Amino acid sequence: MAHVNTYRKNVKIGNWNDELFLYEDAKKEFLEKKQRGELTSQKVDFLKENILRPVKLSVTKDGGLHFGDVVMLVNMGGENRKCSSVSINADIKGLTKTFPPGIQAPCGISGGRGLQPCTRNAFIITSVDGSPEGSPLHFEQSFALKTTSDFASGLYLTSDIQSFQKCAKKSRLQEVNLVDSSSFLSWWRIKYLDPQERLENEGLPVPANEKVLIVHCKTNNALAVLGDHVLWTTYGNEYEVTSHTFLDTHKAEQDNNHWMLCTSDPAGDGLVLFSHLRSAARAREATQENLD
Repeated sequence: MAHVNTYRKNVKIGNWNDELFLYEDAKKEFLEKKQRGELTSQKVDFLKENILRPVKLSVTKDGGLHFGDVVMLVNMGGENRKCSSVSINADIKGLTKTFPPGIQAPCGISGGRGLQPCTRNAFIITSVDGSPEGSPLHFEQSFALKTTSDFASGLYLTSDIQSFQKCAKKSRLQEVNLVDSSSFLSWWRIKYLDPQERLENEGLPVPANEKVLIVHCKTNNALAVLGDHVLWTTYGNEYEVTSHTFLDTHKAEQDNNHWMLCTSDPAGDGLVLFSHLRSAARAREATQENLD
């Protein structure tokens, strides 16, 4: 016997009344959260609006770095990774509930591919030995790196000895993160890149926008970015940043440990790094035209 529908289409069957009340309650809760700005999409927009806010980097007049300078820590990339900068890896779970809101410590970092100076990737070179602001930073001199804005809460780049409970998530190497207080764990020093000339340059002023090593004072491990360990973040896929010295067959540090403390171009064209890259590209084009 064929099935006969004994109800019209507009007849309500089942727990229709309960489902209606549940729908109305969910809609009311959604609208209340939206009004308070507690929706996930609203929190993400708020985070990005504040942490990606543009920051003016320092302009160096003598070509060197000084205490109080605002810089970016840029790695030019390598075989398995692109150019990246040390960046705050904060998500909506890391926002403080106090007013005004900001980033809660401790907070992770990553190698972000965005190279536009902003709150997320700008750091202040801070004195730890009483050196006055504006004085030159020298090779092997201890210093700290602090985030710039109130939203980032003045956090310090910090590391500590690797342990089973405290290590990088992907590589399990020595962890680097951001904390809200300065201590010996947040002390760093800069070494000359070429090992054969390192001793001769000890104590000399550190030049800006040139490759150097950034070494953790307590553990003597160099800051490194890892192209083969990728993190999924609110800002896209980025590289893991650790404190670990990678040596080649000649006992020289590999490009994972090569960093440039970048300043702004006096002409207002962005990073000095970009000006150097544009000049190099124009020089290559001119050379190629002469050869043709």
